[in-house]
Amino acid sequence: MASDRKRRRAFRKIKAGDGSELQRFRWWQTFFRSLLHVRLGDAAGEWPIWSVDLRHGGDSNGEVWAVLYRDGQQHARSKLPAMFPVPGGTIEVVTSGFGLRRCHFVAHDGTERQLSPDPRSAEGRRARLERRHPGASRALGAVSWIILAVALVLGVPQLVQEITQIPPVAERLGTFTSPIQLPVWFNVSLLVATLLASTERALRLRYHWLLDGGIFDGDV
Repeated sequence: MASDRKRRRAFRKIKAGDGSELQRFRWWQTFFRSLLHVRLGDAAGEWPIWSVDLRHGGDSNGEVWAVLYRDGQQHARSKLPAMFPVPGGTIEVVTSGFGLRRCHFVAHDGTERQLSPDPRSAEGRRARLERRHPGASRALGAVSWIILAVALVLGVPQLVQEITQIPPVAERLGTFTSPIQLPVWFNVSLLVATLLASTERALRLRYHWLLDGGIFDGDV
C-alpha cells in the first residue's frame, strides 16, 4: 500500500479529464495499447465501470499517460506511475519497459484487486488462454520464468566483466574475467528470448525486481 507521501505526490500529477468518449479497442492496437476495467460501487448506490487506458507509445512528446474513464467518459489522466482516487480506494498504475507492471484497485483497508483486461487487448487474450487452457498457460509461464532465470545466471558475470573493463572502474576495483564466455549468436538469441519472456510476464502483470527489473526495464 502506498505511503501518504507517495500518494500526495501521485495525486498532484492528476489532471482533470475532458469528458471525451473511450475509444473501442481495435485489433491493430494490440502491441501498443492496454485497456483494463473494474466495476466499483459508490456512495450513491451506483456501480459505474472505471477503465484505465494506456498508449505505450506515448503522446507527441513521447510522454505516456494513464487515462481514467468512468462509464466510458474521460474522468482524469496522469503521468506514470499513476494513482487515481476512486470510490472505496485508489487505482494504481505502473509500467515497466515491457508493458504493464501493475494496474490494481487498492481499497482503503489495503485489499487489492487487479483490473480486468479488455478481451480485445493483448492482456485480455493472454487471460483468455489462461482460462481456456490452464495447463498450457502454466507451461508458458514456467518457460518464461526459466528463460529469465537462465539469462540472469549467464548474463550477470558477463555484465560485471564489461563494467570492470571501464578504465576508472578497473583502476579502482580491478578487472574481472567472467568464467562464462558465450558466443555472440548465443547472447543475441538469449536477449531475444529474454525480451519475449519479459513481455509474456507483463501481459499477465507479473513482475519481480530481480527477474524483470533488468537493464531494459524502463520503469519510472
